[in-house]
Amino acid sequence: MVPRHEILAEGVELWCGDMLEILPTLGEFDACVTDPPYGIFKKTGGNGRMFGRDTIYTQDDSAAKWDHRPSPEMISLCLNSSKSFVIWGGNYLCDLIGPCKGPLIWHKLTGNNSYADAEIAWTNVSGTARVLSHQWCGAFKDSERGLRALHPTQKPIAVMEWCISFLPNAGTILDPFMGSGTTGVAAIKRGKAFYGIEREPKYFDIACRRISDALKAPDMFIPAPAPKPVQEPLL
Repeated sequence: MVPRHEILAEGVELWCGDMLEILPTLGEFDACVTDPPYGIFKKTGGNGRMFGRDTIYTQDDSAAKWDHRPSPEMISLCLNSSKSFVIWGGNYLCDLIGPCKGPLIWHKLTGNNSYADAEIAWTNVSGTARVLSHQWCGAFKDSERGLRALHPTQKPIAVMEWCISFLPNAGTILDPFMGSGTTGVAAIKRGKAFYGIEREPKYFDIACRRISDALKAPDMFIPAPAPKPVQEPLL
């Protein structure tokens, strides 16, 4: 597949294609904030509704085609692409990422059911474990109420903003497993430059739309994203 490249604004660029081919060509970023596939997909078996309303969960059972555990090479590229990293699913990928003394934990407030109580991100930006309690379960949501998820593993924008809040000095944010673009939306809202890669064209198009919408309605108290510095050739 020939990579597709979209420049949505100065300092906001997205690629559709294989991260193994694209990422080595992009240079270094300040931080990699990403939620890669964990390789644990299971069919939902439901109709995507709860109490007569759409839930946060999509019924995209095609996820089985792309929800494969990242290879060691993929994780190595993520770690070497940036000075700092926040990688969700650290408990599934710890053998590839290494130990983490300061994980970020999203307490999902799911209640008494079969869903996980929390998700864990491996990171090198927090000296000790930090927890965010943010409900996002079915019809019960602390944010984005009334909006159905557009990706089977989509996280709340608020959770990704929380991650980025640990990166006050990071001007450029990379997400090589961009999905529906939540990290990009959060980065724009925090005034960061964003660079994302997504393999699936369907989700790439969704990410382009969501990030474009975020650019049209930035946070008035946060500066617009700055472009990524370009290394000038030596004369």
